[in-house]
Amino acid sequence: MILIADSGSTKTDWCVVEHGQLVRQVFTKGTNPFFQTEEEISNEIASALIPQLTSNEFEAVHFYGAGCAFPDKINTVRRAIAAHLRVSGEIEVSTDMLAAARGLCGHQPGIACIMGTGSNSCYYNGKEIVNNVSPLGFILGDEGSGAVLGKLLVGDILKNQMPEGMKEKFLSQFNLTAPEIIDRVYRKPFPNRFLASLSPFLAQNIEVPAIHNLVLCSFRKFLKRNVMQYDYQHAPVHFIGSVAFHYKEVLAEAAKELGIQLGTIIKSPMEGLIRYHAN
Repeated sequence: MILIADSGSTKTDWCVVEHGQLVRQVFTKGTNPFFQTEEEISNEIASALIPQLTSNEFEAVHFYGAGCAFPDKINTVRRAIAAHLRVSGEIEVSTDMLAAARGLCGHQPGIACIMGTGSNSCYYNGKEIVNNVSPLGFILGDEGSGAVLGKLLVGDILKNQMPEGMKEKFLSQFNLTAPEIIDRVYRKPFPNRFLASLSPFLAQNIEVPAIHNLVLCSFRKFLKRNVMQYDYQHAPVHFIGSVAFHYKEVLAEAAKELGIQLGTIIKSPMEGLIRYHAN
């Protein structure tokens, strides 16, 4: 048996796989070693994952996660896993970007993009990532992500840039006040998760021209500042993540404007990862 994990900033999808078949799936909170200590990650594995497994013995663990791009962060996650799981073979800890590339492209070259709580992109040659424009996080980058869409929405709401009645509708729906929003963004942990949790308001009101334009402009920026730095004219451009999946029509509109041909758009890489590791 092997264990495959796909971890974003919001949730982690753990899949127990035997002979290429999914036998158990468990969801826990998201893991990100940039924002969490080894102890916090270890506690989440112990309290949320282990009780839902029938065995803690595996031939290999493949963990793909946000923030797992540097040796010290990779080792933090690897130690947290090794503390609770008995693994006879490899504990692979890689980026969620590699998960997207393997899940979308398998062993074929292509451009893989993530558009969920955060956003990212890469050129994948069928074996490894050979080019990656740094996403820079939701403050400096992450164009088109749930966190950035939420940030833009909140900014326009609180600066009275939305049509009449939209501000009241938004604050009422989420039971928030302006001071509470400021506190959640600037003083509480995981502001990216909070902002992303507000972005569904955009999908619910996408027919409002101001909201449609906000989403379209953010997607256009993602394509210009990321995808168009790769050889996009000769490679398919695939997307993964809840934002890409739920706003696929607006994403297709932005891509068409820029002459970018979209490939696959799916919500999760797990099905593709199971196939990849089965092979």
